[in-house]
Amino acid sequence: MKLIVGVADMKVSNDPNSELVTYSLGSCIGIAIYDAAARVGGMLHFMLPESGLDKDKARQKPFMFADTGIPRLFKAAYELGAAKSRLRVVVTGGSQVLDQQGFFNIGQRNQMAVQRIFDRNNVVVDFSDLGGNANRTLRLAIRGGQTGLKLSGRGEKFV
Repeated sequence: MKLIVGVADMKVSNDPNSELVTYSLGSCIGIAIYDAAARVGGMLHFMLPESGLDKDKARQKPFMFADTGIPRLFKAAYELGAAKSRLRVVVTGGSQVLDQQGFFNIGQRNQMAVQRIFDRNNVVVDFSDLGGNANRTLRLAIRGGQTGLKLSGRGEKFV
């Protein structure tokens, strides 16, 4: 069963028949986490680095922001039995797609937000594919933890 993780969305699952997938990761960042022992996986697709930009929006859509979405992703996975020490973490996106002149640098700011949050919480990233100017699709199969990454115009690779 395919579970679509939309923009500013998050999903976790321990259903071995489910696959999490998120599309159109441009300046947004997708984070996939997976615990093989618990067979629990989760995925977040966030748009902006900091919820302080819009507190009301952050309350309504916490997965829109790195600083409110990332902690909720990990907490939801822990509630299904995942353990931080066993998590495999994949991070992708953060490209410069719509802002070719780099005026807003949203992709780069999103990357820095992830780095800050992970450093502060001692989270180790197992694989990352960040930056550039291509959109990405990220998928995670809960049964075995296979994580696929597809860049627009290229085939999918498993990481």
